[in-house]
Amino acid sequence: MRIATYNVNGVNGRLPVLLRWLELAQPDVVCLQELKAPQEKFPEGAIEKAGYGAIWNGQKAWNGVAILAKGEKPSETRRGLPGDPEDIHSRYLEALIDGTIVGCLYLPNGNPAPGPKFDYKLQWFKRLTKYAASLLKLNVPVVLAGDYNVIPTELDAYKPERWVDDALFFPESRAAYRKLVDQGWTDALRKLYPNERVYTFWDYFRNSYARDAGIRIDHFLLSPQVASRLMSAGVDREVRGWEKTSDHAPTWIELSEK
Repeated sequence: MRIATYNVNGVNGRLPVLLRWLELAQPDVVCLQELKAPQEKFPEGAIEKAGYGAIWNGQKAWNGVAILAKGEKPSETRRGLPGDPEDIHSRYLEALIDGTIVGCLYLPNGNPAPGPKFDYKLQWFKRLTKYAASLLKLNVPVVLAGDYNVIPTELDAYKPERWVDDALFFPESRAAYRKLVDQGWTDALRKLYPNERVYTFWDYFRNSYARDAGIRIDHFLLSPQVASRLMSAGVDREVRGWEKTSDHAPTWIELSEK
């Protein structure tokens, strides 16, 4: 089973890129973030024509998450992260696919920081951590995939010193990520590439992609029941070089059969 996560940065504006990648990569499951489309504007027809069923939680102008499954409609298990009924941001969606719980998340960016947006980021992180603990207690296969908007370590940035004033690299953000992982989750890419620089995002500015001046902010956290099945993982970085593409590249894991 191949599961991918992709911050598409506007599902309608980048639809040709998304469809081209789906045809080439043929992932079994895809978690999309930053749809930037209201619920009624999600391109369900084009996605279905490409061979994928979909569920999505849209939002006008920003945010938005979706889960695609090849040849079937994902069975939704949760819409929205618990813990704050007043939070209307579309940032979490969850489905049961082939016996595996797949959570698709788009963690807040947090900039400018410090400030209200960074406070919201940390609060959202606390809610995610609490909910993730409850998922682990189920003792079932769980994959939490998405754009975490966190650079976990210096190894995850081309030049870490350039990110010290950014919420993605603040000590509080990295500490929150470590606390989440330390519950018992496995960071899939870092597990397989413990000492290598692996990037999933390249800024549109300063010719970042051509210079490979990237960061790793798109992550897969695996419960023990999934971590034991991890075979391979990678980034389809060439997609970042396509015309009118997202500033993220699709990131994926391959799991063995249960």
